[in-house]
Amino acid sequence: MAKQQSVSKDKVSSASVLKANTNETPFIFDRTNYFIMIAGIVVILLGFVLMSGGSTTDPNVFPKEELYSFRRITLAPIVVMIGFAIEIYAILKRPKL
Repeated sequence: MAKQQSVSKDKVSSASVLKANTNETPFIFDRTNYFIMIAGIVVILLGFVLMSGGSTTDPNVFPKEELYSFRRITLAPIVVMIGFAIEIYAILKRPKL
């Protein structure tokens, strides 16, 4: 009886070692997640590029039309927020198993 228990313990321990060696920890994100994240970063950078500009050579001149344009005040923040939404989607998207 004792011999049979030791054999079964050996089988269990060797099976658990074999199982531990074959099961690797999977990556958190899939390849598509990384592509979506890169797309989100590009959209965010595009939004910041849209916000840039409006400089003047004369410090006494304040070009309201340039600084308060639709592109800088409305469009650029919307594009940045869309980029952040894409990033959130990329993080929450489950990879295919």
